[in-house]
Amino acid sequence: MQISSDDTQLFYDVKGDGFSVVLLHPFTVNHEFWAPARDKLIARYRVITPDLRGHGRSNVGRGAATMAKHAEDLRRLIDAEEVKTAVFVGVSIGGYILFEFWRRYRSRVAALVLSNTKAEADTEIARANRLKSIESARLHGTSPFIEEQIPKYVGASTLRNRPDIVDAVRTLMRTFTVDGLAAVQLGMAERPDSVSTLPSIDVKTLVTTGDEDTLTPVQNARLIQQRIPGASLAIIPRAGHFAPRENPEDYGAVLRQVPGRTSA
Repeated sequence: MQISSDDTQLFYDVKGDGFSVVLLHPFTVNHEFWAPARDKLIARYRVITPDLRGHGRSNVGRGAATMAKHAEDLRRLIDAEEVKTAVFVGVSIGGYILFEFWRRYRSRVAALVLSNTKAEADTEIARANRLKSIESARLHGTSPFIEEQIPKYVGASTLRNRPDIVDAVRTLMRTFTVDGLAAVQLGMAERPDSVSTLPSIDVKTLVTTGDEDTLTPVQNARLIQQRIPGASLAIIPRAGHFAPRENPEDYGAVLRQVPGRTSA
């Protein structure tokens, strides 16, 4: 399905019936990232999986894909689907988007799952590295970037024991375009710091990370969990930054404990 959102067209998929759960994928992939975990939820829940702007079958739009634009995209999506409140799950950039969505539309949030993400803004070094990746992609395409990132995105256990998952991740990442990479990297580089937002989050919140995640390791997850009142923490074993794809069984089991059933 597709909807218009400001300067872009967004693609999304809906499966299952019940309370709505919205799953936001990480940087470089698309909504099919969620397929294994999603399939463990659709017997109980209505699962909505968009391609974020600049990813998959969604268009890039104009300029940087800022967190504000992503948050507005998300609001238009749930409006189109007539969802009053939902559980929102975000991995990596998905978490950055949910911090902004919370600041704007907290009344639409029944619960949050913040996975393999961090609340801090980019450092100057991180911003510079994002700009370098854009320059490199414009010269050489996205393939070198993809191959460089794969060992950072999946954990050591996956790299060693699950070549099928590595291949699936690589296939998902190959849908990423140079224009998409540029817009999304620029948007992440200028995202605001969200640490001060954390104490305001007053819905049920689960924070997760992979035990082998080197990009957003356990200390990032613990900071979020400790600053959000009543938040819980789950560490997914044998998984890196793409934990929901690497270990969908354990991730799905944790996720099924979160969604509420009192709102439509």
